[in-house]
Amino acid sequence: MDKKPVVAILMGSLSDKEVMAETAKALTEFGIPFEAHVMSAHRTPERVHEFVSGAYEKGIRVMVAGAGKSAHLAGVVASLTCIPVIGVPMETSDLGGLDSLLSTVQMPPGIPVGTIAIGKSGARNAGLLAVSILAVHNVELYEKLKLFRVSMAAKVNSADEELQRESWVLGQ
Repeated sequence: MDKKPVVAILMGSLSDKEVMAETAKALTEFGIPFEAHVMSAHRTPERVHEFVSGAYEKGIRVMVAGAGKSAHLAGVVASLTCIPVIGVPMETSDLGGLDSLLSTVQMPPGIPVGTIAIGKSGARNAGLLAVSILAVHNVELYEKLKLFRVSMAAKVNSADEELQRESWVLGQ
């Protein structure tokens, strides 16, 4: 992508890459330039602080942070910036991601993190939410998002039409 990134995808560990790739795919579908990094709220706090502190000046307008277990990355990022932060809880072997979800969603008043579902579907929705946030001030992007939703509805309607052609559905 030639344009400057407007979204930063952050992940607490390289093991989160497969899940966070769903965020990247969603952004790519809409032509949104992004950058992605591995940084840990616990293991590299100085790096997180340095990156987040300079993000707005670099042109970053939305941050998506995915992390598992204690999942503090999104909250730490949100504490360092006024840029919208979307948290993606990772599935974990311990509690299936419930630990990540609760760690991401339970932010103190005044430091919001928009928290999405656990895992890949959450990561995809994080990308789409970032598109929605950016579309507030971009009519072309807003129209693309509307067409995307119309396309999704058409696929569901088509699937229903196909199902209705099957005899078992009609109780015969």
